[in-house]
Amino acid sequence: MAAAARLEAARAITFKEASQQYIAAHKAGWKNDKHAAQWPSTLERFAYPIIGNLPVGAVDVGLVVKTLQPIWSQKPETAGRLRGRIEAILDWATVRGYRQGENPARWRGHLENLFPRKSKVRRVKHHPALPFADLPKFMAKLAAQPGVSARALRFTILTAARTGEVIDAQKPEVNAEQAIWTVPAKRMKGGREHRVPLAREALALLGNDLEGEGHLFTSIKTRKGLSNMAMLETLRRMGRDDLTVHGFRSTFRDWASETTNFPNEVIEMALAHVIEDKTEAAYRRGDLFEKRKKLMNAWVKYCMSAQS
Repeated sequence: MAAAARLEAARAITFKEASQQYIAAHKAGWKNDKHAAQWPSTLERFAYPIIGNLPVGAVDVGLVVKTLQPIWSQKPETAGRLRGRIEAILDWATVRGYRQGENPARWRGHLENLFPRKSKVRRVKHHPALPFADLPKFMAKLAAQPGVSARALRFTILTAARTGEVIDAQKPEVNAEQAIWTVPAKRMKGGREHRVPLAREALALLGNDLEGEGHLFTSIKTRKGLSNMAMLETLRRMGRDDLTVHGFRSTFRDWASETTNFPNEVIEMALAHVIEDKTEAAYRRGDLFEKRKKLMNAWVKYCMSAQS
């Protein structure tokens, strides 16, 4: 009777339902909202169309391969994360009695025999970047663009920040008196709080309404924060489909390395790059803020050099 009941339960719960229950059970333990949002979005896009409506107990090796194969070569990082998520969901379903047997999504000794390792198919993706010699003229043209997205892009470039750090930025994070923008650890790629020195021109882009709650940059249409495509659309309107927002961080890196005498560690910390060397990371206590302040002031002065 117990076996029959488990079989009936397995027939009653789909892979999508199992996924939703797994996410609900584990969401509170995930470190940030972005991570929590990526789980359902990845499954919705790649897994649910193939196995979402099937009983979770019916998901086998063939179905896992069918789910992963279309993106394994084109999107190896996404495919790897998707495989891990499917494996975790199926493990959960097994413990809950919704399925039996080995996990068909496990990698070691199993799928590693069917797919090449990610390192074998990973292509280095270079974000198209503007040569730093062309940046001052570009910034002058950008300054003439109307709208919140253009203003947000100018701020992103002047602070050498990442897109997500800017579009999710909140008013309480800015100390206008000290000219500091503090990005909380939960929104940083490296999981560590990052203080950004704001030059006068960068601070001016935020306007005077910094009291209370809310995004620094708000869509006029939605009254919410900007989408992650908003600044890219600004580039397209300017006829610069050859560029990406992230590429301006490379422009900053090239400019700082080739035209200034600032130490590499100051430049890397301005970009909020994670220190790979664990020993170096352990000894580096400060955030080199005062040195970064001088670097960013020099960067902003260069960016604005073609404007009157």
